[in-house]
Amino acid sequence: KPRDIVSGDFYWMMKKNNRLYVVAADCTGHGVPGAFMSLLGMSFLDEIIDKESAPRADHVLSELRLHVTESLKQVGGDDEAKDGMDMSLLVVDFNSSRIEFSGAYNPLFIFQEGEFKEYKADRMPIGIYYGEKKVFTNYEINVKKGDTIYIFSDGLADQFGGPDGVKYKISNLKNLLSAIHSKPMTEQRVIIENEFANWKGSFEQVDDITVIGVRI
Repeated sequence: KPRDIVSGDFYWMMKKNNRLYVVAADCTGHGVPGAFMSLLGMSFLDEIIDKESAPRADHVLSELRLHVTESLKQVGGDDEAKDGMDMSLLVVDFNSSRIEFSGAYNPLFIFQEGEFKEYKADRMPIGIYYGEKKVFTNYEINVKKGDTIYIFSDGLADQFGGPDGVKYKISNLKNLLSAIHSKPMTEQRVIIENEFANWKGSFEQVDDITVIGVRI
């Protein structure tokens, strides 16, 4: 759900060699500047997945970060733009009944037989980074039929609304998904849309919103 006509959030999927790559991304900015970054991100993902047979999730994020920093000519200078993107990357491997996850700030939620687990993202963006950690974490998770997985941007959690005009927060998103994760996916979409509309009320939408649910 974009804040403006075009969006700084994007979703992207590609299947290759019986592996499904699914991305939820949040680029710097929204509107037209964010949309340009979105186009850049999708183009680079196409290129990265196309040139390799079965890249791991963490490798894709590392390669994407390299593409972004090179294309924006980011070297860490004080006067340069800090543009980039936060991202969750889910890889479903149909041969091994496993998934991979790697994240730049944005986590992954999974429900397995009703039990909730969160896989935290690395606290560094796809773009120039000034901290010490340079390698993204690659999680490998065994899954089976019926498991439900969510990746998302921070747009819903950051939306102001409710009776006190405060942020929705990630804790409310966890509670919502806990309550609805076993329902049909099309029904979940409607519930999430209604939850957002009811929470926002008369407030303006503050950011682009992306929520992706995948059921094995």
